[in-house]
Amino acid sequence: MAALTTGVCDAGQGGAGDPRAAMAAAAGGNEKDSGGGCSFRRKGPAPGSGGGGARLRSIAGTRPSVRNGQLLVSAGLPALDQLLGGGLAVGTLLLIEEDKYNIYSNLLFKYFLAEGIVCGHTLLVASAKEDPDDILQELPEPLHDDKYRKELDGISSHKSQGEPDTSMKIAWRYQNLPKMEAGPGSSSRFGHYYDVSKRMPQEIIQSAKRHRFFLPEEIITSSPNIESCALTHGYTKLLHFIQRIISEEGFDGSCPQKKQKNILRIGIPSLGSPLWGDDVCCADAPEHIHSLTRFLYVLRGLLRMSLSACVITVPSHLIQNKAITARVRNLSDTVVGLESFLGSEREADSLYKDFHGLIHIHQIPRLNSLIGDVSDTKDLAFKLQRKVFTIERLHLPPDLSDTVSRSSKRDLVESAKQLSLGCGVMAGGKERLDF
Repeated sequence: MAALTTGVCDAGQGGAGDPRAAMAAAAGGNEKDSGGGCSFRRKGPAPGSGGGGARLRSIAGTRPSVRNGQLLVSAGLPALDQLLGGGLAVGTLLLIEEDKYNIYSNLLFKYFLAEGIVCGHTLLVASAKEDPDDILQELPEPLHDDKYRKELDGISSHKSQGEPDTSMKIAWRYQNLPKMEAGPGSSSRFGHYYDVSKRMPQEIIQSAKRHRFFLPEEIITSSPNIESCALTHGYTKLLHFIQRIISEEGFDGSCPQKKQKNILRIGIPSLGSPLWGDDVCCADAPEHIHSLTRFLYVLRGLLRMSLSACVITVPSHLIQNKAITARVRNLSDTVVGLESFLGSEREADSLYKDFHGLIHIHQIPRLNSLIGDVSDTKDLAFKLQRKVFTIERLHLPPDLSDTVSRSSKRDLVESAKQLSLGCGVMAGGKERLDF
Protein backbone atom coordinates (compact mmCIF):
# COMPACT_ATOMS: atom_id res chain seq x y z
CA MET A 1 0.00 0.00 0.00
CA ALA A 2 1.17 3.48 -0.75
CA ALA A 3 0.20 4.69 2.69
CA LEU A 4 2.33 2.15 4.49
CA THR A 5 5.64 2.48 2.70
CA THR A 6 8.23 5.15 2.23
CA GLY A 7 8.37 5.79 -1.50
CA VAL A 8 11.01 7.43 -3.66
CA CYS A 9 9.76 10.93 -4.28
CA ASP A 10 10.70 14.57 -4.17
CA ALA A 11 10.43 16.73 -1.12
CA GLY A 12 7.46 18.69 -2.31
CA GLN A 13 8.59 21.80 -0.49
CA GLY A 14 8.26 25.26 -1.96
CA GLY A 15 11.07 27.24 -3.51
CA ALA A 16 13.34 29.79 -1.93
CA GLY A 17 10.55 32.37 -1.91
CA ASP A 18 8.06 30.12 -0.17
CA PRO A 19 7.12 31.68 3.21
CA ARG A 20 6.39 28.23 4.65
CA ALA A 21 9.97 27.14 3.98
CA ALA A 22 11.30 30.27 5.64
CA MET A 23 9.10 29.75 8.68
CA ALA A 24 10.03 26.08 8.96
CA ALA A 25 13.72 26.99 8.87
CA ALA A 26 13.22 29.73 11.43
CA ALA A 27 11.31 27.38 13.73
CA GLY A 28 14.07 24.81 13.59
CA GLY A 29 12.39 22.71 10.92
CA ASN A 30 15.58 21.61 9.22
CA GLU A 31 15.01 18.08 8.09
CA LYS A 32 18.53 17.12 9.05
CA ASP A 33 17.83 18.08 12.65
CA SER A 34 14.30 16.75 12.95
CA GLY A 35 14.87 13.41 11.30
CA GLY A 36 13.00 14.40 8.17
CA GLY A 37 14.72 11.82 6.02
CA CYS A 38 18.00 13.41 4.86
CA SER A 39 19.94 10.84 6.86
CA PHE A 40 18.38 8.12 4.68
CA ARG A 41 19.67 9.52 1.38
CA ARG A 42 21.82 7.28 -0.73
CA LYS A 43 25.39 8.47 -0.90
CA GLY A 44 26.35 9.37 -4.45
CA PRO A 45 28.33 11.84 -6.48
CA ALA A 46 27.53 15.50 -6.17
CA PRO A 47 25.23 17.09 -8.76
CA GLY A 48 27.10 18.04 -11.89
CA SER A 49 29.97 15.61 -11.26
CA GLY A 50 28.88 13.25 -14.02
CA GLY A 51 27.61 10.51 -11.70
CA GLY A 52 24.35 8.85 -12.50
CA GLY A 53 23.04 7.78 -9.08
CA ALA A 54 19.61 9.01 -7.99
CA ARG A 55 19.07 10.06 -4.41
CA LEU A 56 16.46 8.64 -2.07
CA ARG A 57 14.31 11.49 -0.79
CA SER A 58 11.48 11.31 1.68
CA ILE A 59 8.43 13.54 1.74
CA ALA A 60 8.88 16.81 3.58
CA GLY A 61 7.74 16.68 7.19
CA THR A 62 7.93 12.88 7.41
CA ARG A 63 10.33 10.28 8.71
CA PRO A 64 10.30 6.47 8.89
CA SER A 65 9.73 4.78 12.21
CA VAL A 66 12.81 3.18 13.74
CA ARG A 67 10.67 0.25 14.94
CA ASN A 68 8.76 -0.89 11.86
CA GLY A 69 9.67 1.46 9.00
CA GLN A 70 6.21 3.05 9.01
CA LEU A 71 6.11 6.54 7.50
CA LEU A 72 5.35 9.06 10.28
CA VAL A 73 4.22 12.67 10.47
CA SER A 74 4.23 14.87 13.54
CA ALA A 75 0.96 15.47 15.36
CA GLY A 76 2.11 19.03 16.09
CA LEU A 77 3.21 18.37 19.68
CA PRO A 78 6.60 16.67 20.20
CA ALA A 79 5.55 15.26 23.57
CA LEU A 80 2.51 13.61 21.99
CA ASP A 81 4.67 12.21 19.18
CA GLN A 82 6.86 10.59 21.81
CA LEU A 83 3.86 8.95 23.46
CA LEU A 84 2.58 7.64 20.12
CA GLY A 85 5.84 5.86 19.29
CA GLY A 86 7.54 8.62 17.29
CA GLY A 87 4.63 10.31 15.54
CA LEU A 88 1.35 9.78 13.74
CA ALA A 89 1.53 6.99 11.15
CA VAL A 90 0.58 7.90 7.59
CA GLY A 91 -2.63 6.15 6.56
CA THR A 92 -4.03 6.05 10.09
CA LEU A 93 -6.74 7.80 12.07
CA LEU A 94 -6.14 9.63 15.37
CA LEU A 95 -9.20 10.00 17.58
CA ILE A 96 -9.13 12.73 20.23
CA GLU A 97 -11.85 12.37 22.83
CA GLU A 98 -12.83 15.92 23.70
CA ASP A 99 -12.67 17.34 27.19
CA LYS A 100 -15.83 18.63 28.78
CA TYR A 101 -15.62 22.19 27.44
CA ASN A 102 -13.64 21.39 24.26
CA ILE A 103 -10.76 23.70 25.18
CA TYR A 104 -7.65 21.56 25.17
CA SER A 105 -8.79 19.06 22.52
CA ASN A 106 -9.41 21.97 20.16
CA LEU A 107 -5.86 23.14 20.87
CA LEU A 108 -4.37 19.77 19.89
CA PHE A 109 -6.49 19.83 16.75
CA LYS A 110 -5.02 23.20 15.77
CA TYR A 111 -1.50 21.95 16.48
CA PHE A 112 -2.05 19.21 13.90
CA LEU A 113 -3.18 21.70 11.24
CA ALA A 114 -0.43 24.20 12.03
CA GLU A 115 2.21 21.50 11.67
CA GLY A 116 0.83 20.67 8.24
CA ILE A 117 1.15 24.27 7.06
CA VAL A 118 4.72 24.60 8.32
CA CYS A 119 5.72 21.31 6.62
CA GLY A 120 4.05 22.26 3.35
CA HIS A 121 1.38 19.55 3.49
CA THR A 122 -2.07 19.84 1.93
CA LEU A 123 -4.90 20.47 4.39
CA LEU A 124 -8.49 19.29 4.27
CA VAL A 125 -10.61 20.80 7.04
CA ALA A 126 -14.23 19.65 7.40
CA SER A 127 -16.56 21.18 9.95
CA ALA A 128 -20.28 21.37 10.69
CA LYS A 129 -20.16 24.24 13.19
CA GLU A 130 -17.35 26.68 12.42
CA ASP A 131 -16.20 27.81 8.99
CA PRO A 132 -12.91 26.05 8.12
CA ASP A 133 -11.43 29.39 7.07
CA ASP A 134 -12.10 30.75 10.56
CA ILE A 135 -10.43 27.68 12.08
CA LEU A 136 -7.29 28.30 10.05
CA GLN A 137 -7.21 31.92 11.16
CA GLU A 138 -6.80 30.77 14.77
CA LEU A 139 -3.77 28.52 14.25
CA PRO A 140 -0.85 29.21 16.62
CA GLU A 141 2.38 30.76 15.42
CA PRO A 142 5.52 28.59 15.23
CA LEU A 143 7.92 29.23 18.08
CA HIS A 144 11.66 29.56 17.49
CA ASP A 145 13.89 27.13 19.32
CA ASP A 146 15.65 29.88 21.27
CA LYS A 147 12.31 31.45 22.25
CA TYR A 148 11.00 28.06 23.36
CA ARG A 149 14.11 27.50 25.46
CA LYS A 150 13.69 30.92 27.09
CA GLU A 151 10.03 30.20 27.70
CA LEU A 152 10.80 26.94 29.50
CA ASP A 153 13.61 28.62 31.44
CA GLY A 154 11.21 31.34 32.53
CA ILE A 155 8.67 28.78 33.71
CA SER A 156 11.29 26.81 35.64
CA SER A 157 12.76 29.96 37.24
CA HIS A 158 9.29 31.12 38.24
CA LYS A 159 8.58 27.78 39.88
CA SER A 160 11.94 27.78 41.64
CA GLN A 161 11.28 31.24 43.09
CA GLY A 162 7.87 30.24 44.35
CA GLU A 163 9.04 26.90 45.79
CA PRO A 164 12.66 27.06 46.98
CA ASP A 165 14.66 23.90 47.57
CA THR A 166 12.02 21.65 46.02
CA SER A 167 14.67 19.25 44.78
CA MET A 168 15.35 18.18 48.37
CA LYS A 169 11.67 17.43 48.94
CA ILE A 170 10.97 15.24 45.92
CA ALA A 171 10.39 11.63 46.83
CA TRP A 172 13.18 9.27 45.82
CA ARG A 173 10.95 7.28 43.47
CA TYR A 174 10.30 10.37 41.30
CA GLN A 175 13.82 11.75 41.05
CA ASN A 176 14.99 9.54 38.16
CA LEU A 177 11.87 9.78 35.99
CA PRO A 178 12.69 11.07 32.49
CA LYS A 179 10.96 14.16 31.17
CA MET A 180 8.23 13.79 28.59
CA GLU A 181 8.98 16.99 26.67
CA ALA A 182 11.92 16.72 24.28
CA GLY A 183 13.94 19.91 24.26
CA PRO A 184 14.65 21.94 21.14
CA GLY A 185 17.50 20.70 19.01
CA SER A 186 17.60 17.24 20.59
CA SER A 187 18.13 14.16 18.46
CA SER A 188 14.64 12.80 19.27
CA ARG A 189 12.95 16.03 18.26
CA PHE A 190 10.27 15.69 15.57
CA GLY A 191 7.92 18.49 14.68
CA HIS A 192 7.80 22.10 15.80
CA TYR A 193 6.74 24.14 18.82
CA TYR A 194 4.01 26.76 18.76
CA ASP A 195 3.05 29.89 20.67
CA VAL A 196 -0.63 29.67 21.57
CA SER A 197 -0.76 33.35 22.49
CA LYS A 198 -0.06 34.46 18.89
CA ARG A 199 -1.66 33.70 15.55
CA MET A 200 0.10 32.39 12.47
CA PRO A 201 0.85 35.15 9.93
CA GLN A 202 -1.76 35.60 7.23
CA GLU A 203 0.67 35.22 4.35
CA ILE A 204 1.73 31.80 5.63
CA ILE A 205 -1.87 30.58 5.75
CA GLN A 206 -2.66 31.95 2.30
CA SER A 207 0.37 30.24 0.78
CA ALA A 208 -0.73 26.80 2.03
CA LYS A 209 -2.73 24.50 -0.20
CA ARG A 210 -5.97 23.69 1.54
CA HIS A 211 -9.47 22.36 0.94
CA ARG A 212 -12.54 23.26 2.96
CA PHE A 213 -15.78 21.40 3.65
CA PHE A 214 -18.44 23.40 5.49
CA LEU A 215 -21.55 21.27 5.98
CA PRO A 216 -24.18 24.08 5.99
CA GLU A 217 -22.90 25.30 2.62
CA GLU A 218 -22.80 21.78 1.18
CA ILE A 219 -26.39 21.09 2.21
CA ILE A 220 -27.63 24.35 0.66
CA THR A 221 -25.76 24.03 -2.64
CA SER A 222 -26.52 20.34 -3.21
CA SER A 223 -29.77 18.63 -3.94
CA PRO A 224 -31.10 16.32 -1.20
CA ASN A 225 -30.16 12.71 -1.79
CA ILE A 226 -31.38 9.53 -0.25
CA GLU A 227 -29.16 8.34 2.59
CA SER A 228 -26.91 5.52 1.37
CA CYS A 229 -25.52 2.68 3.47
CA ALA A 230 -27.36 3.92 6.58
CA LEU A 231 -25.21 7.08 6.62
CA THR A 232 -26.54 10.54 7.29
CA HIS A 233 -26.51 13.07 4.48
CA GLY A 234 -23.61 14.97 6.05
CA TYR A 235 -21.42 11.88 6.38
CA THR A 236 -22.17 10.80 2.81
CA LYS A 237 -21.26 14.20 1.38
CA LEU A 238 -18.04 14.32 3.40
CA LEU A 239 -16.91 10.87 2.28
CA HIS A 240 -17.50 11.75 -1.38
CA PHE A 241 -15.57 14.98 -0.91
CA ILE A 242 -12.57 13.25 0.72
CA GLN A 243 -12.54 10.54 -1.93
CA ARG A 244 -12.59 13.13 -4.71
CA ILE A 245 -9.70 15.11 -3.24
CA ILE A 246 -7.59 11.97 -2.73
CA SER A 247 -8.22 10.84 -6.30
CA GLU A 248 -7.84 14.20 -8.07
CA GLU A 249 -4.75 15.29 -6.14
CA GLY A 250 -3.00 11.94 -6.62
CA PHE A 251 -2.67 11.02 -2.94
CA ASP A 252 -3.71 7.45 -3.76
CA GLY A 253 -0.90 6.96 -6.28
CA SER A 254 -3.24 7.16 -9.27
CA CYS A 255 -1.06 9.83 -10.89
CA PRO A 256 2.37 8.20 -11.35
CA GLN A 257 3.47 11.00 -13.67
CA LYS A 258 3.31 13.44 -10.78
CA LYS A 259 6.88 14.06 -9.59
CA GLN A 260 6.20 15.78 -6.27
CA LYS A 261 4.56 13.71 -3.56
CA ASN A 262 2.89 15.25 -0.54
CA ILE A 263 0.83 14.38 2.54
CA LEU A 264 -2.87 15.14 2.91
CA ARG A 265 -3.78 16.15 6.48
CA ILE A 266 -7.49 15.71 7.19
CA GLY A 267 -9.01 17.42 10.22
CA ILE A 268 -12.62 16.91 11.35
CA PRO A 269 -13.68 18.55 14.66
CA SER A 270 -16.66 17.46 16.79
CA LEU A 271 -17.59 14.46 14.67
CA GLY A 272 -20.73 12.75 15.91
CA SER A 273 -22.34 15.93 17.23
CA PRO A 274 -25.99 16.73 16.31
CA LEU A 275 -24.72 19.33 13.81
CA TRP A 276 -23.64 16.46 11.56
CA GLY A 277 -27.20 15.10 11.59
CA ASP A 278 -26.22 12.36 14.04
CA ASP A 279 -28.14 11.57 17.21
CA VAL A 280 -25.66 9.38 19.10
CA CYS A 281 -25.17 12.22 21.60
CA CYS A 282 -28.88 12.78 22.10
CA ALA A 283 -30.36 9.41 23.07
CA ASP A 284 -29.41 6.11 24.62
CA ALA A 285 -30.97 4.25 21.67
CA PRO A 286 -30.33 6.62 18.71
CA GLU A 287 -32.03 6.20 15.36
CA HIS A 288 -28.71 6.33 13.46
CA ILE A 289 -26.87 4.05 15.86
CA HIS A 290 -24.46 2.70 13.21
CA SER A 291 -24.00 5.85 11.14
CA LEU A 292 -20.84 7.09 12.88
CA THR A 293 -19.17 3.69 13.01
CA ARG A 294 -19.84 3.00 9.33
CA PHE A 295 -18.44 6.40 8.43
CA LEU A 296 -15.23 5.62 10.32
CA TYR A 297 -15.01 2.21 8.64
CA VAL A 298 -15.14 3.76 5.16
CA LEU A 299 -12.82 6.60 6.16
CA ARG A 300 -10.14 4.19 7.37
CA GLY A 301 -10.31 2.39 4.03
CA LEU A 302 -9.63 5.67 2.22
CA LEU A 303 -6.74 6.48 4.54
CA ARG A 304 -5.10 3.08 4.16
CA MET A 305 -4.82 3.46 0.40
CA SER A 306 -3.52 7.04 0.36
CA LEU A 307 -0.73 9.28 1.61
CA SER A 308 -2.90 10.92 4.23
CA ALA A 309 -3.33 11.24 7.98
CA CYS A 310 -6.54 12.17 9.75
CA VAL A 311 -7.33 13.65 13.16
CA ILE A 312 -10.90 13.80 14.42
CA THR A 313 -12.34 14.98 17.72
CA VAL A 314 -15.43 13.31 19.17
CA PRO A 315 -17.47 14.47 22.21
CA SER A 316 -17.33 11.04 23.84
CA HIS A 317 -18.61 12.37 27.16
CA LEU A 318 -21.94 13.19 25.46
CA ILE A 319 -22.44 9.72 23.96
CA GLN A 320 -24.85 7.99 26.32
CA ASN A 321 -24.52 4.49 24.87
CA LYS A 322 -21.09 3.25 25.94
CA ALA A 323 -21.24 0.47 23.38
CA ILE A 324 -21.04 3.10 20.65
CA THR A 325 -18.00 4.63 22.34
CA ALA A 326 -16.28 1.24 22.40
CA ARG A 327 -16.99 0.66 18.69
CA VAL A 328 -15.71 4.12 17.79
CA ARG A 329 -12.47 3.40 19.62
CA ASN A 330 -12.07 0.04 17.90
CA LEU A 331 -12.51 1.66 14.49
CA SER A 332 -9.79 4.23 15.24
CA ASP A 333 -6.09 3.50 15.02
CA THR A 334 -4.93 5.80 17.81
CA VAL A 335 -7.16 7.00 20.66
CA VAL A 336 -6.19 9.84 23.00
CA GLY A 337 -8.56 11.10 25.69
CA LEU A 338 -8.42 14.44 27.48
CA GLU A 339 -9.91 14.93 30.93
CA SER A 340 -10.05 18.54 32.07
CA PHE A 341 -10.21 19.59 35.72
CA LEU A 342 -12.53 22.53 34.99
CA GLY A 343 -15.78 22.19 36.87
CA SER A 344 -14.71 18.99 38.64
CA GLU A 345 -13.69 18.16 42.20
CA ARG A 346 -10.07 17.76 41.14
CA GLU A 347 -9.86 21.45 40.30
CA ALA A 348 -9.75 22.29 44.02
CA ASP A 349 -7.64 19.27 44.96
CA SER A 350 -4.11 20.20 46.02
CA LEU A 351 -2.82 17.01 44.38
CA TYR A 352 -3.57 18.41 40.91
CA LYS A 353 -2.86 22.09 41.55
CA ASP A 354 0.03 22.19 39.04
CA PHE A 355 -1.94 20.65 36.16
CA HIS A 356 -5.00 21.45 34.07
CA GLY A 357 -6.09 17.92 33.26
CA LEU A 358 -5.20 14.30 32.54
CA ILE A 359 -4.36 12.71 29.21
CA HIS A 360 -5.16 9.05 28.54
CA ILE A 361 -3.53 6.99 25.77
CA HIS A 362 -6.27 4.41 25.18
CA GLN A 363 -4.97 2.82 22.00
CA ILE A 364 -1.83 2.77 19.82
CA PRO A 365 -1.92 1.07 16.40
CA ARG A 366 -0.10 -2.10 15.41
CA LEU A 367 1.28 -1.57 11.92
CA ASN A 368 3.83 -3.76 10.13
CA SER A 369 4.52 -5.60 13.39
CA LEU A 370 2.96 -8.20 15.64
CA ILE A 371 3.41 -6.12 18.79
CA GLY A 372 2.39 -2.48 18.94
CA ASP A 373 3.95 0.33 20.89
CA VAL A 374 2.76 0.61 24.46
CA SER A 375 3.09 3.73 26.54
CA ASP A 376 5.52 3.22 29.42
CA THR A 377 3.30 5.11 31.86
CA LYS A 378 -0.39 5.80 32.33
CA ASP A 379 -0.08 8.64 34.83
CA LEU A 380 0.06 11.57 32.40
CA ALA A 381 -1.13 15.13 32.94
CA PHE A 382 -1.07 18.28 30.82
CA LYS A 383 -0.89 21.97 31.57
CA LEU A 384 -1.04 25.19 29.58
CA GLN A 385 1.33 27.87 30.83
CA ARG A 386 1.40 31.21 29.06
CA LYS A 387 2.55 30.15 25.60
CA VAL A 388 3.31 26.43 25.60
CA PHE A 389 1.26 23.27 26.11
CA THR A 390 3.21 20.52 27.89
CA ILE A 391 2.59 16.90 28.87
CA GLU A 392 4.24 15.57 32.02
CA ARG A 393 4.14 12.55 34.26
CA LEU A 394 1.77 12.99 37.16
CA HIS A 395 3.32 12.69 40.61
CA LEU A 396 2.70 13.99 44.10
CA PRO A 397 3.87 17.55 44.77
CA PRO A 398 6.89 17.73 47.11
CA ASP A 399 5.05 19.40 49.99
CA LEU A 400 2.07 17.06 49.69
CA SER A 401 4.28 13.96 49.63
CA ASP A 402 5.99 15.08 52.84
CA THR A 403 2.63 15.72 54.49
CA VAL A 404 1.38 12.31 53.44
CA SER A 405 4.53 10.61 54.73
CA ARG A 406 4.31 12.39 58.11
CA SER A 407 0.62 11.64 58.51
CA SER A 408 1.23 8.03 57.54
CA LYS A 409 3.90 7.73 60.19
CA ARG A 410 1.56 9.14 62.85
CA ASP A 411 -1.22 6.78 61.80
CA LEU A 412 1.20 3.87 61.93
CA VAL A 413 2.34 4.78 65.45
CA GLU A 414 -1.25 5.17 66.68
CA SER A 415 -2.22 1.83 65.12
CA ALA A 416 0.75 0.13 66.79
CA LYS A 417 -0.21 1.60 70.16
CA GLN A 418 -3.81 0.43 69.84
CA LEU A 419 -2.68 -2.98 68.70
CA SER A 420 -0.30 -3.41 71.62
CA LEU A 421 -2.96 -2.18 74.07
CA GLY A 422 -5.51 -4.64 72.71
CA CYS A 423 -3.02 -7.49 72.89
CA GLY A 424 -2.28 -6.58 76.50
CA VAL A 425 -5.94 -6.62 77.47
CA MET A 426 -6.46 -9.96 75.77
CA ALA A 427 -3.39 -11.40 77.48
CA GLY A 428 -4.55 -10.11 80.88
CA GLY A 429 -8.00 -11.59 80.42
CA LYS A 430 -6.51 -14.92 79.47
CA GLU A 431 -4.33 -15.00 82.61
CA ARG A 432 -7.32 -14.29 84.85
CA LEU A 433 -9.39 -16.92 83.09
CA ASP A 434 -6.68 -19.58 83.49
CA PHE A 435 -6.25 -18.73 87.15
